[in-house]
Amino acid sequence: MAKTKLFYNFKKTLPRVDGKVFVVTGTTSGTGWVAARTVAELGGEAVLLNRKSKRVDAMLESLQAEVPNGKFVSIECDLQNFESVRKAAQTLRETYDSIYCLSNNAGIMATPDEATLDGYDTQMQTNHLSHFLLTAELLPLLEKEAEQHGDARIVNHSSLGRLHTPNNKLEEQYFGQNGGNLGGNGVKLMGGACFHRYFQTKLANSVFTYGLADKLSSKNSKVRAVCAHPGGSDTNLADHMDLGFFWNGLMKVLGPAMMQTAEDGAMGLLKGMMHPDAESGVLYGPKNSGMRGAAVPNPPKAFENDDDSIAMLWRTSEEATNVSLLA
Repeated sequence: MAKTKLFYNFKKTLPRVDGKVFVVTGTTSGTGWVAARTVAELGGEAVLLNRKSKRVDAMLESLQAEVPNGKFVSIECDLQNFESVRKAAQTLRETYDSIYCLSNNAGIMATPDEATLDGYDTQMQTNHLSHFLLTAELLPLLEKEAEQHGDARIVNHSSLGRLHTPNNKLEEQYFGQNGGNLGGNGVKLMGGACFHRYFQTKLANSVFTYGLADKLSSKNSKVRAVCAHPGGSDTNLADHMDLGFFWNGLMKVLGPAMMQTAEDGAMGLLKGMMHPDAESGVLYGPKNSGMRGAAVPNPPKAFENDDDSIAMLWRTSEEATNVSLLA
């Protein structure tokens, strides 16, 4: 098992966040759990958005045990159901006058070629479309925080997968109501249709961030849009996959040597969420999109911030979610 090497010294560079509200998706394990714990340790209120499951109760118990005086609020939110996302956003608007940070952390990887109830690919709706919707629904609360206190954050969590789309570009078919008709269930180590769909969602996360940062800047908003990647982070994201006897065995042996812990993997996410130096329109993670290391700026590839990709993502995401975001 990998050992945490950098996180604890990194955490010393983070400020107190007393009284600030952080909304984080996907906190039952991995980087989201680490982010929620850290928010509470530093005095913030961690609002945890997850779909209903027994894991939510276990998560709350574990977080409260780690931070006995921490403030944790759980709100049901199924990212594979737009109506559930809207309901969660409504609850947030009724509960809070403003929020400091929306951390779009939740994600699934290399899952079967299936449609959500809304008709979209499960990975695209979970990893991008519902986060686009949540961002649109909560932007007024973020803007209010930024106007009152000079700063608020939207943080999207991408991955190394954003650099591995077959054609180095977003493809519109993955954003439509094509769930269940996007290549089938082929999966192999960093390949196959299941991974190709995942790569599209992770590229969508970074493209969304660059477009969002530009649009916020053009409106003189004080809200920052930041992106992160966790490198090779040892979480349960791939626990469901069967790569065959050889690759499963090899990954068990080499995984700890190649990957960093969820704590080290959460550094980019947390830098975007609360570090004073985190800049809008920047992606933080291990250098040169590496597997391990400190969270540093990663310059965008040309296909991550080109105008055509941003325009396509915006159009299709607004059509899917029936919202207008920074029009």
